[in-house]
Amino acid sequence: MRHYLIMAIALAASLSAAGQTLQECQEAAERNYPLIRQYGLIERTTQLSVENIRKGWLPQLSAMAQATLQSDVTAFPDELQTLYQQAGITMEGLKRDQYRVGVDISQTVFDGGAIRHRQTVAQREGDVERAETAVSLYAVRQRVNEMYFGLLLIDEQIRLKQDLAKLLEGSEQKLASMFKRGTAAESDYLAVKAERLGVEQQVLSLQSQRQSLAGVLSTFCGLEVSAPVKPNLPVPLTTWQTAQQRPELQAIDARLRLVDAQEAALTSGLLPKLSIFAQGFYGYPGYNMFEDMMRRRWSLNGMIGARLTWNIGALYTHRNDKSRLQSQREAAEVSREVFLFNNRLEQMQQSDEAERYHRLTESDAEIVSLRASVRRAAESKLAHGIIDTNDLVKEMNLESAARIQQSVHEIEMLKKMYELKITRNN
Repeated sequence: MRHYLIMAIALAASLSAAGQTLQECQEAAERNYPLIRQYGLIERTTQLSVENIRKGWLPQLSAMAQATLQSDVTAFPDELQTLYQQAGITMEGLKRDQYRVGVDISQTVFDGGAIRHRQTVAQREGDVERAETAVSLYAVRQRVNEMYFGLLLIDEQIRLKQDLAKLLEGSEQKLASMFKRGTAAESDYLAVKAERLGVEQQVLSLQSQRQSLAGVLSTFCGLEVSAPVKPNLPVPLTTWQTAQQRPELQAIDARLRLVDAQEAALTSGLLPKLSIFAQGFYGYPGYNMFEDMMRRRWSLNGMIGARLTWNIGALYTHRNDKSRLQSQREAAEVSREVFLFNNRLEQMQQSDEAERYHRLTESDAEIVSLRASVRRAAESKLAHGIIDTNDLVKEMNLESAARIQQSVHEIEMLKKMYELKITRNN
C-alpha cells in the first residue's frame, strides 16, 4: 500500500507540472461550445442581407407578356367611318384581341436614404444577434467555475485523506512493533489497520468521483483537464462596482442602436422617391392607334421618362410606429435597470460570502495547529499506555477534518471571489 501511495503522490506531482488554469479552461470551453459557431452564421447572414439591400441601387428589370380579349375597343364614330368609306378608305378599327411582349427598366435616383437606412438596420440586427450569443456564451464561464473548483476541492480531500492514511500507517507500524514486543495488544494494532483501510477506501471513492468530474470538465472544455491549478486571489474584497462590460448590458445597447436605426428608416419612408425608367414592347396595338386601326399589325414601341412617387399613406401609421419604437427603447432601459439592480444584489451576496469564508480561514490555521498538537500528544500517550487506540484514531480524524475544513473554506472563498469577478466582468 505504501508503494501505491508513493505512486499516487508522484502522479499528482507530475500532473501539477502541466496543470490547466481556470482562465485556460474558460477560454477553451467558450471555443469548444457549439454555440460559438453561431457567430460565423450571424456574420454570413448579415453580410448577405446587406448585399441584397445594396442591390436596390441596381437597375430593376422586368419582362412581361400579355394577351387580352376586350369587350370593347377604341373606334371612330359611325358617321366618320361612313365618310372614310365614301372616300374609299377602309378603317377596320382595333381588334378586340390584343397582345404585348416587352421589358421595363427602372433606376432609382433618389430614395430619401431608405436603402442606406435599411442596410444600417440589417447591420444592427446582426449586432443584436451577436450580443445575445455573447450573453449565452458568458454563462459558460460559471459552469466551468463550478466544475473547476469542485475538482480542486476533491483534489484537496484526496491529498488530506492520503496524509491521514500515512499517519495511520505510521501508527500501525509502531503498534505492530509494540505488539511483537508484547507492549501493545493485537486489537490496538488491528483497529488502526482497519481505520487505515477505511481511509484508503475513501480515497478510492474520491478518486472515482474525481475521474468522473474531470471527464465532464474535459469534454466541456474540449481539452484534457488533468490537474487544475489553484488560482491566486483575483482582487481584494471591495464594495459594489457597476458591471459595465457585462454582455447583457452590451446586448441592451445593441437593441437601442437597432431602435435608432429603425426610427431613421421610418423617417426616410416619408420622403418622395425619384426614378428614371424605360419601357419597350412588341405587340398590337402600339402607341399609334390610328395606324393600328388601319393596318392591324404588330409594331415596336418604346418610352423613357422620370417618375416621382410619394407614399402619403405612410403618414397614417407614422405616429404609431414611432410610439412603438419608443416603447421598445423604454423597455430596453427598464431591462438595463433590472439587470443592474439584480447584479448589485448578486455582487453584495457573493462579496459577503467571500468575506465570511475569509474570516473563517483566519482561524482555520490555528485550529489545524491545535489539532496537530493534540494528535501528537495522543501518539505519545498511546506509546506510554495512557490512552487507547480509539482515542488516538479520534484525534487523527479530528485533525484531518480540521485540515479538510481549512481547504474547503479556502477553495470556497476563491470560488466566491471568482464568481464575483464573473459577475462584475473585470
